[in-house]
Amino acid sequence: MTDCIFCKIAAGEIPSNKVYEDDRVIAFEDLNPQMPVHTLVIPKNHYSHIADGIPDDEMGYLFNAAVKVAEIKGLSESGFRLTVNTGADAQQTVHHIHIHVCGGAPMNSGSPKR
Repeated sequence: MTDCIFCKIAAGEIPSNKVYEDDRVIAFEDLNPQMPVHTLVIPKNHYSHIADGIPDDEMGYLFNAAVKVAEIKGLSESGFRLTVNTGADAQQTVHHIHIHVCGGAPMNSGSPKR
């Protein structure tokens, strides 16, 4: 996609603070981190969201890369959270699937209070 900011990052047209890259994915630091560690992992191929018919091998590769990024960022022992937002109600602001790898501090459950 020509107007997708994440496609431009993947193509090297927009600079990013890269954490990891191979021929299928790229991981870079989030510009608005919500945790001490907040890294985004994206496929180089464009898919708008998780329900966009992503092939199984691509989806598995993406999630395995997210685990690799958590290891690179030193989160293996303390724990980490992987989050995928899908659609406006879930606050997906860039419509290119991406996994948030977050950690580095204790997190709340993320569940609404009753």
